Amino acid sequence: MRETRTTEFKEKITNTFLKTVSAFSNYEGGEIYFGIDDNGNIKGLPDVKQACLDIENKVNDSITPQPDYTLELQNNDRTIKLTVKSGSHKPYLYKSKAYKRNDTATIEVDTLELSRLILEGKNIRFEELPCEDQELTFDILCEKLKEYIQIETFNQDTLKTLNLYNSATGYNNAAGILADKNHFPGIDIVKFGENISVIHKRATFDHISILAVYEKALEVFKDYYQYEEIQGADRKKVEKIPEAAFREAIANALIHRVWDVESQIKVSMLDDRIEIISPGGLPSGIAEDEYLSGKLSVLRNRNLANVFYRLGFVEIFGTGITRIKQLYEEGLKQPDFEVSENTIKIVLPVFEQNLDLTEDERKIYKLLSRTMLKSISEIAPYVEFGKSKTTQLLKQMGKKGVVKIEGRGRGTKYAIK
Repeated sequence: MRETRTTEFKEKITNTFLKTVSAFSNYEGGEIYFGIDDNGNIKGLPDVKQACLDIENKVNDSITPQPDYTLELQNNDRTIKLTVKSGSHKPYLYKSKAYKRNDTATIEVDTLELSRLILEGKNIRFEELPCEDQELTFDILCEKLKEYIQIETFNQDTLKTLNLYNSATGYNNAAGILADKNHFPGIDIVKFGENISVIHKRATFDHISILAVYEKALEVFKDYYQYEEIQGADRKKVEKIPEAAFREAIANALIHRVWDVESQIKVSMLDDRIEIISPGGLPSGIAEDEYLSGKLSVLRNRNLANVFYRLGFVEIFGTGITRIKQLYEEGLKQPDFEVSENTIKIVLPVFEQNLDLTEDERKIYKLLSRTMLKSISEIAPYVEFGKSKTTQLLKQMGKKGVVKIEGRGRGTKYAIK
């Protein structure tokens, strides 16, 4: 056993553990083990019954409001396990300060994080707070609602139905984010060339309706990752990256990000992939494996998600990650998802059809996918097969339609089709 984000060891009972009680109560909960050193070795406590009383008194006297916890004797009554549950009356303070876990350390939260805890304790979301600007227009929202769900009239009652307006407090932040003009950040898109030192295009969409941001991001995507191929008398649209996957990733980034920070969603477009980084890690109440598996979804911005759902842009039950994975089921390369405390990153690779390649064929494919035409002598040094087997593998891949072969004899060259 070792210390983690939700597990801490204390060889002795000192007041420092109270900061961790605050942290566990404010976030996902955790366990503190007394009588165990930092390396997980059992040292034991001299008087566990008195130690239990000391821990209980310290928690009850020092943490406000009262946290939800239990105490349990372990290891033949030599150690104590303090289990702290995530509380519903946040923030939980120790000496008037709130704490959180940063990996295995416990640190004080900043002003922004404290304000989030206060709102969470009142069961209020940032998007539900009154918007600073009450002079808002909704031409784009009106247009989209008429286009996608054929509403006949658009008025203040429509905004009330969508939980964007309240007679007592006016427009909320969700309304501001959807308004034609606002003070909220949007998306910063950069299309790179052969490396990140070469920039072909940069487009920033700020202070406009989130619906317009969504549409403009799709327009840039189509310029670089879609083209038409003429096949006889027909034209066929070719997608280098599935448009549905990009739509899903951008929509999820917009409706699940944190909106109380002045930070844009970053979209990096490269020849072999797109990287989308959105501000804000996972909402409290969902673990990384639950998010990645699609087993559980927690909506950070319920009202925004509701509008996107009504327009048919997303599924309301948070199936975005699952849908992206499904779109790449037949692909050689799979999308990647990275979760940190403050960001979520989605990587969508250029789609390459999986043609039942063997493990050895995949190694050659990976090598050829990074280069232009190659000869056997240029390929062989980078694989462990030798020239004879490499030639045989390339011929097999040629028959599968994966590799094109040009020239004859020593002048033969190979490339990905």
